[in-house]
Amino acid sequence: MNSPTFKQVLSQQAFSTQELLECLQSFNHVVFLNNNHQPIIGFSAQHSVLIQQTQLHFSSTKFKSLNDFFKASLNTQEPCLTMGFISYDYAANQQVQAQTKPQPSLFLGQFQHYLSFENDAWYFNSFDTQVLNTFQEIEQLIQNKVSAKKLELQAPCQSRWNKTQYTNAFQKVQDYIIAGDCYQINLTQEFTAQAKGTLLSTADAFWTLTNAPYAGYLRINEFELLSCSPELFIDFEANKKIITKPIKGTMPRYNDPILDEQSKNTLKHSKKDQAENVMIVDLLRNDLSVYAEVGSVKTPKLFNIESFNQVHHMVSEIEATLKEDVQPFDVLMSALPGGSITGAPKIRAMQIIDELEQGARGAYCGSMGYFNSDGTGSWNILIRSIQKLQNELSVWAGGGITIASDCDAEYQECFDKVSALLDLLNTWQKPK
Repeated sequence: MNSPTFKQVLSQQAFSTQELLECLQSFNHVVFLNNNHQPIIGFSAQHSVLIQQTQLHFSSTKFKSLNDFFKASLNTQEPCLTMGFISYDYAANQQVQAQTKPQPSLFLGQFQHYLSFENDAWYFNSFDTQVLNTFQEIEQLIQNKVSAKKLELQAPCQSRWNKTQYTNAFQKVQDYIIAGDCYQINLTQEFTAQAKGTLLSTADAFWTLTNAPYAGYLRINEFELLSCSPELFIDFEANKKIITKPIKGTMPRYNDPILDEQSKNTLKHSKKDQAENVMIVDLLRNDLSVYAEVGSVKTPKLFNIESFNQVHHMVSEIEATLKEDVQPFDVLMSALPGGSITGAPKIRAMQIIDELEQGARGAYCGSMGYFNSDGTGSWNILIRSIQKLQNELSVWAGGGITIASDCDAEYQECFDKVSALLDLLNTWQKPK
């Protein structure tokens, strides 16, 4: 990572991440990432690209295409921190015809200025030398802190599907598997609510609840995205090394340590979940092999169990070394959507998802992350995420369906994954 040319500790430190983000509400573009508990906040992007309803908008006429933007992002002579998100809708539409939501489907900003949390303190960083005024502006905004408008749900956040509708979709997946169209489909369902106020006002509560290793927040105009994701999509490390950690397999956590250990062991020895997991491992190995040095794609961890606040997950790890002439953005864009949230084979799975889910996923199952100018960076899978456009709020949950899946168990798994988020979200319901 390029070192900033200006770095200064903030004079005030007694605030939470949410409170700091609230201080930055006056900026057009704000992106927070806490990838692997290393918090960074980009604000006031020098250059940006926004895609909404298939329309491409650049902040500068110097860019004619996404490739132009990507090349500028990876220019070590003019370093920046590129942060943002790529929606499932945008990624899927690069390969199949899929529905889209009327909200931003891609945003990437090149940030000259950013805040980082290091050694128990927040720092202002910049790649520009003439930034004293900007630093003083941030200091003033923190001193004159304004709280975000409180979220208020008009009614509880509820699923668009009832049990019968889910069962019908599940059975159609089984029919497709039997017919040979696919061997796994990640079937998901949406939970929606009408809400006033901001998602930002809830951020600390959700991050405390989940302690998610790939948390984040993004605001673009009237669109907000709050990530509580446990899943890494791709880590781009030094020396062209990449790591991906697909999640497939879930069991609930319990307060009783004996029950919790039983749940964990059930997942560990589940042949069904191992079969689901290895399907996606094979898919991702194939996706990455296109860009990897011959013989470098390896699976150092298979069927590991990782425990999060609400669930146990089965997680595998794949690593590879990129070919010398391969650009990280090309790998990211071609590998999306991640195989763990589509199924396999990927293209047919996305077509079936678009047919059965009866609504666009939006940002859900896309990716949020960052790149340094040297090509290192980290991108998550946007599961356990909440998105809000104007007054419409949306949460999704789902799971992989194979021929061995049980409908009732898969339906329950959706709620195992998202019920804690929904319970907390519904505490902001408007008083009757």
